Order: sequence, then structure tokens, then C-alpha cells
Amino acid sequence: MGQEIEKIALGKGHEIVWKINKENRASLLPDLLREADVVIEFTSPHAAPENLKYCIEHKIPVVTGSTGWYTQLPEIRQQAEAKGAALFYASNFSIGVNVFFAVSRYMAKLLNDYPEYRAHIEEIHHTQKLDAPSGTAITLAEKTYSARQDYTGWKLEGTENANEIPIRAIRTENVPGTHTLTWSGPADKLVFTHEAFNRSGFAAGAVQAAEWLLGKTGVFTMDDLLKLKNE
Repeated sequence: MGQEIEKIALGKGHEIVWKINKENRASLLPDLLREADVVIEFTSPHAAPENLKYCIEHKIPVVTGSTGWYTQLPEIRQQAEAKGAALFYASNFSIGVNVFFAVSRYMAKLLNDYPEYRAHIEEIHHTQKLDAPSGTAITLAEKTYSARQDYTGWKLEGTENANEIPIRAIRTENVPGTHTLTWSGPADKLVFTHEAFNRSGFAAGAVQAAEWLLGKTGVFTMDDLLKLKNE
């Protein structure tokens, strides 16, 4: 992701002032404060919270595509709002995926009067993917159950609770990301799939989010960028 983001950012005329990883983090972070207009953060579930807190503490606008840390989101959101900082987080920066989210929410609303239709989510990623289910699959489940009255949450496959949307996570080589939402009824089924061909869509969305975030304060998501909040 870092390489894809760098390529797209440079192609749009931006300057990459620092590339920070776990080996050089301690020595480069002070320089980051002086030179960066915005940080794009793609790391791991364990590293992301401290990286975000550091940027927020020093009021550096930060865009993060890391997932698996959202249990700490309320704390980090509170810190960002208290500091007057800017944070943009998304489980997926692809324009297509976020339209998929909006469609899934609308579909769930349409099916509220048809409880015989039951939802199931499957996600497939490369074997280096650290979290399961993916952040995108979790967001897809959240968009779905928030609009469907008889669902209260999600669970990794094997759920026996009819009020939870089951998610199946598959890891295989060289798959950037495929997500499928299925609504199965007694007579038919509806299947919606987003398949990423490569990582360029994710990277382009992250750069667009960084451009959009400059000059703002608050906590934002792709719904804000794409004006999907009322869809």
C-alpha cells in the first residue's frame, strides 16, 4: 500500500517528505512534525492506535487505512475532538466499495418487511492479511444490520444466533480483496460482490482523502468525502 500511495501521490504533484516504518520511527517522527502537511497511515492493528495518538497530540492531520483497532476508536475520537485535530479513518478507501456499502444499507432497508431473506458475508484476502474478518467485511455487516430491524450484530462464521450476520473469512495467495453480500430467501437469492483487481483503488482513495482533509478539524470517514451520509 505504501508503494501504491507514493506512486499516486507523486503522480499528482505531491511531495513525500518521510517514509516511516518500525525501524526508523523513533528517529524520524520529530522531523515529521516540522515538514508534513498530512500523514497517511497504513500499518497494523497493534501499531495504528499509538501512531494516530501521536499525530493527534501534535495536530498533524492523519488518514488511516489500518483496521483491527476500532475498539479504541471512541478514545481516539475523543482525543481528536478535544485537541481540535483532524482524523480520517476508513476500512476501505475504494470508491466502489463505499458505493457498495451504501447499496447494502439501502437493500437492508428494502428487505425489512421480508424477514425470510437472511444475510451472509464472505471475504477473501491475501495470506498476509493480519485481521479476520477484514475491516471492510465488518463495515459491510454494520451498514447492513444498522438498517435491518431483526439484526443486532455480526459474528465470524459458525454463528447460531439468527440475529447476527455470519461472516466467512478466507485467506489465499494474491487476492487484493473480494467481498460478497448474499441475501438468501426461500425462492431466490440476491448476490452483491465487489472484487478489487489490485491495490490502486485503495491507494487513490487514501490520497484523495488526504487532499480533502487539509484545513479541516474533526473525525471523518468516506461517507463525509463521498457525501453518502443521507443515502
